[in-house]
Amino acid sequence: MSTAPIDTVSTHAAASHTAIEPSILYFGTPVVLLSTENQDGSFNLAPMSSAWALGWTVVLGLGREGQTAQNLGDRPDLVINLPAPALWPAVERLAPLTGRNPVPAGKAAGCRYEPDKFTAAGLHAEPSHTVRPPRVTECPLQFEARAERVRPDLSGEFVVIEAVVRKVHADPRIVVPGTDHVDPAAWSPLLYNFRHYFALGPELGHSYRTRTPHSTPDS
Repeated sequence: MSTAPIDTVSTHAAASHTAIEPSILYFGTPVVLLSTENQDGSFNLAPMSSAWALGWTVVLGLGREGQTAQNLGDRPDLVINLPAPALWPAVERLAPLTGRNPVPAGKAAGCRYEPDKFTAAGLHAEPSHTVRPPRVTECPLQFEARAERVRPDLSGEFVVIEAVVRKVHADPRIVVPGTDHVDPAAWSPLLYNFRHYFALGPELGHSYRTRTPHSTPDS
């Protein structure tokens, strides 16, 4: 059986829908690595994928029992690091680790305490300019930010964080020369799609609002 993505345009007439109850709803969102400050002044690094931006505010969804949520409730500075697709093995090395000791009962089976997550993931820290937590050197995009609002979600299992970005760092190779624009043809985020890692495919087109137009097969 083919596993190629479904072309919803060509199959629309024949397709039908099935009601399902998936255990997760990660329908394809970028992975980010959050660096935060622990109570003892050391730093935590955690992967997550429930993040989206409104202007210069990034909304984050985190598990309530994790070290990152605890840190941001007390020390609101953080860095939102966006890895490229090639970094997925480093992200996965972080996935079973927690900065909480003892490990919270609500964590998934196999999760273990690790105080030095940068080393465990094979990543490197570099100083930030406006916040205490460090940036991840290997990540092409790094947002220094402050958590201005931290609140529980409706279920009580998660916290919703509104983080205001203070400074953006970008690898020059993904910036349109002479501008402050990220080049979408040069930058691909690492995507988390129902607990599998993906990169972007070829460009299909662009919005009328884009400031970085590129030719497409139909143009």
